This record gives sequence, C-alpha cells and structure tokens, in this order.
Amino acid sequence: MAAPISASPLRTTDTPPGVETPNYTPALASLTVLFFMMGFITCLNDILIPYLKAIFQLSYTQANLINLCFFGAYFVMGIPAGKLVQRIGYKGGMLAGFLIAALGAFLFYPAADSRSYGLFLGALFVLATGVVLLQVAGNPYVSILGPAKSAPARLTLTQAFNSLGTTVAPLLGSALILSNLPDLDTAASAAAIDVKAVQIPYLCIGAVLIVISVLLGMLKLPVITLAHTEEDPNRRAYHYRHLVFGVIGIFAYVGGEVAIGSHIVSYLNLPDVMSLTPKIAGDKVAYYWGGAMVGRFLGAYLLNKFNPGRLLALNSLGAVILVLISVSTTGEIAMWSLLAVGLMNSIMFATIFTLAVAGLGRNTEEASGLLNVGIVGGAVIPLLFGLVADASTLRWAFILPVLCYAYIMWYGLKGHKPTAA
Repeated sequence: MAAPISASPLRTTDTPPGVETPNYTPALASLTVLFFMMGFITCLNDILIPYLKAIFQLSYTQANLINLCFFGAYFVMGIPAGKLVQRIGYKGGMLAGFLIAALGAFLFYPAADSRSYGLFLGALFVLATGVVLLQVAGNPYVSILGPAKSAPARLTLTQAFNSLGTTVAPLLGSALILSNLPDLDTAASAAAIDVKAVQIPYLCIGAVLIVISVLLGMLKLPVITLAHTEEDPNRRAYHYRHLVFGVIGIFAYVGGEVAIGSHIVSYLNLPDVMSLTPKIAGDKVAYYWGGAMVGRFLGAYLLNKFNPGRLLALNSLGAVILVLISVSTTGEIAMWSLLAVGLMNSIMFATIFTLAVAGLGRNTEEASGLLNVGIVGGAVIPLLFGLVADASTLRWAFILPVLCYAYIMWYGLKGHKPTAA
C-alpha cells in the first residue's frame, strides 16, 4: 500500500509562505448564491415528477426518466466540464454554467406548450448540463479557497445555502405547480391541467440565472493555482483509490437522496401512510430538504471539531435506521422518520467530496469532474427504485437507499483514507 498523501494539495498564487492569508469571505459569500440556485433547480424535479406523471399518465419507471435525463447529464458532461474548467478557469466555468442552465429553463416553455414529454426531457438535460458546470467549478473552488483542514466545514457551510434552495423549491413548486393537479388517482383529467403552471416558474428561473451571470461577471474572484507536488507527473486523478471510492460514494449518496426525495409525494399519498393530496405532500417535501439545511449549518461547526470520516459514518447509520423505521411503520411515524433522513443527508456530499480530493494537487479539477460523474447515481438509483416499485411496492423500493447509505458508512470508516492505487 502506498504512503499516505499530503492533505494540503494547493496554495493561492497571491499567498506565498510567510505572507498573511487573504480574506476569502467576499468570494465565499458570493458563491452562496450559486449553491442556492443549484439546490433550487435540482429540487424542483421532486415537484416535476408528480406533475408530469399526471399529465402523461406515467408509471414510476417512466416518471423517473426525469431523473435519468437530469442526473444523466453528470455522467455525459462531468468529464468534459472538468476539462472546460481547466481551460477557462473556475469563474469562466461558473459563468458558462449559469448561461447554459438559463437556456434549459427557457426551453420549458415550448416543451409545455407542445405537451411533449420528450421535449421536457431534452430541456432538463440542457438545464442539467449548466448545473454540472456549476458543480464542477463551484465545489472545488470552495474547497480550495482557504486552509485544507477546514475544507469539509467550508464546503458544508456553502452547501447549507444549497439546502436553503432545496427547502424553498418544494414550497414554491407545490404552490405554483402541484396546486394545479387533481388527485393523483384521477389522471383522466390530465388533459385539463394548465401547462402555464410550469412555464412561468421556469421562465422566471431563466431570467434570474441571466441576471446572476451578469453580476458574477462583474465580480473579481481570487485566482487559484495548484501547488507543485512530489507526485509522479504522469499520475492521473483516477489512480487514487480514495478518489475512486469517493466517486462511488457520491453515486450512492445522490442516488439515495434523490430516490427518496423524488417519491415523497407518492409515498405520503399511500393510504397506509398519510393519504395526503399532492399539494399537501409537496409541502412536506420541504421538511426533507430543510432538515439537510439545518444539518449543514450544524455540520459546518461539528466538522471543525470532530473527525469528518466518523461523522459521515454516523450520519449514514442514522439514515439506514430512519428508512427502515419508515418502511416498517405507518401513519405519522412512517412520514416523519422518512423526512428526517434529510437531516442525515446534510454533511454527506461535502464530506465525501473533500475527503475524495484530499492530496490530489494538480489533479483537483480532473477529480472534480470524475466526482460529478458520480452524481449520475441520481439517474440510475431512482430508475432502479421505480422498477422495484412497479414490480412490487413503493415500500420495498426503499431498500435501495438503505444499501446506498451502508456503502457511505464504509467509506467514512475505511474507504476515504488517502492512498494512491
């Protein structure tokens, strides 16, 4: 086994040894807007799924093509996005991401007007491509914008604003979109559903993204360069086992989180759970993502005090227990135990990401691209979830997230330890 890798992979060009570290607070504050919008856009999929499921009379498997197209963009575009960020820089990558995401949001208008499921999926793919660029540029930029030791806490704090977006999105989405739906069991009235309910929100999102890109272009962000290391210059990011295991960890985390979040509305509609209407169930989704927001603010403090790997393992164990409680009970216990999984999800992405890129130096951007490929778990796991739900019951499908969290628990205990393959 190779020797452990240094945990300090880089240094800013304007901070030579012995010089006072610059103030990164303004840059980090501006990036909170980026993370908010990424969360808001992604979480609206949880509202789109029951909406499009009703309009197009979709099965669970067909409805999860939404997640396949959105998160599949991470698989297709993750590595190209990493290469683009290497070429145009972190700020250029974020600017390109906002503009491409805006284009995808604007494409929702013709998709809804023509009532074409295929066009909806295409618009989602374009929208997701922009979000991929934002992820590939934003996550490593935050993790290296300061001391390596505090990187997990720093990224967790900015991810808390991502969770603020995911908390606001279902509340706004259920009010503007799901309130126009009939009961999920009365799909015969699908043709009468007003498509403007989805057109107007996404036109507004596109406009906001354009404004943010203009403001970002006016900001002067710190320039980051990677320090020279003693590692073999021919070594690539994928030669590090802790990164490879981290890619699988991101796959499992996003897959489990999205599979649960995308089916909360349908789960709470079940007669043996709560029999809630789409609008009321959509409002409850905010508790799932709101728990992640609270946990991330708390985690930003705890990750500076405790071992990140152990905290990751502890949260994963909590998620496993809560899901198992939910699927084995009924009523409010089943509802609240599932919604509480959001609290356990809170620190997972940031902690897996920063543990996976530890010591990668000049390979950090490439590693970020690979980690974002892992987000394709949000496409694959929910699709498998839908297949299991269609073949058996929705309750049985929750075994898949349990397996995902079990792997993350192992990564937090063993798999994250930095060694080169």
